[in-house]
Amino acid sequence: MRFLVGFFIILAQGMVSRGANLTAITWAHAVNSQAQLDETLVSRIDMIEADIVLGHLVSDPDGPAIPVMGHPPVNTSDISLQSFLTQILEYNRKNSQNMKGVKLDFKSIEVFTGSLAMLKDIWASMDYPVWLNADIISGPVNNTSTKPVDADSFLAGCSNFPEAVLSIGWTTRWGRDFIAGFYTAEQIDKMSESIRKNDIPSSNHPITFPVRAGIAAQSLPQLTMLMREFNRTNTVTLTIWSSENDHVDVQRLRSLIFAVGIDKVYVDVPEDLLRQLDLGNDPNGTTARTSFCSLGCLLLLSVALIVSHKYIL
Repeated sequence: MRFLVGFFIILAQGMVSRGANLTAITWAHAVNSQAQLDETLVSRIDMIEADIVLGHLVSDPDGPAIPVMGHPPVNTSDISLQSFLTQILEYNRKNSQNMKGVKLDFKSIEVFTGSLAMLKDIWASMDYPVWLNADIISGPVNNTSTKPVDADSFLAGCSNFPEAVLSIGWTTRWGRDFIAGFYTAEQIDKMSESIRKNDIPSSNHPITFPVRAGIAAQSLPQLTMLMREFNRTNTVTLTIWSSENDHVDVQRLRSLIFAVGIDKVYVDVPEDLLRQLDLGNDPNGTTARTSFCSLGCLLLLSVALIVSHKYIL
């Protein structure tokens, strides 16, 4: 049985420090090439986010389609999912003081089901945070161009990995010229229905809802209602993300983050937006903790706490 010793989940459960600041976790986004992975592994980044499509390696364009790292419409890459996971596993084995977590963003149900056997083979060795991500519900704003990943099939597949964080979100349509839009009550209800239909509350899976910054900023009542619905059965967080040129109402987004709580919100946004958010200063007068010892130190502390309290997940 593997320990879930990830700093991210331990903090969210309050086992290390009440009120710990999840917004201090650092991210590398769209690590979809060998060069990007090489660069990220030698950095102080905590979490590696990457996209997976069904496609081909550039070295074998005529071979069978396999899971490779890439974001649609790109379906070729110089690195396969298997190589990507193997390299992170080997790095973490050798670097316990600077371990990396990984968020795997599956862009279709076909690539997810095609990855299950590989994930099962390596899973027992992955003793660090692993997030399984997919957009499983159609979402804002009138988004019809992106097909969501089949919710039932994705959540059924995730049941093979009880320690994984379920990162489940909505397809979105947004950009520089968008100023009005929010997660509707209907979209929130559809997410709730999928979670309950697939019996996620009884699974004790940690859940994070990835929400687009510009839209989330205008959706405080809806998102807090969704989190409150599942907070008694699962560890629930938000992961706020943004594309480089998205319009974002910075003050409203800050209000959302501090209303939900910095112990319940991850922030994976461009550096410029992160600076504008100024998350070291709580508008309610308290100071957010934004400096931590290295992830490796916290992982070791987490292990010690788990062992001493016999918390085996």
